Amino acid sequence: MPRFSDLKRRLEAEGWVCVRKTDHYYYEKVERDGTVRKTKVSHALHKEIPPAVVWKILKQTGWDTI
Repeated sequence: MPRFSDLKRRLEAEGWVCVRKTDHYYYEKVERDGTVRKTKVSHALHKEIPPAVVWKILKQTGWDTI
């Protein structure tokens, strides 16, 4: 299972921008067609991402895997 640190690292590597850091890290990315994708990452970077949350993140990011 991937950890939140894996997700944060991949978001930053793929050009996502951290737009807010409150209860979570909030990331956004503007796609070439103008679509704005948004997702968030827990501050508990050492924890594994629960399966139901992985599915939601994949849908938000448009990825096949983390």
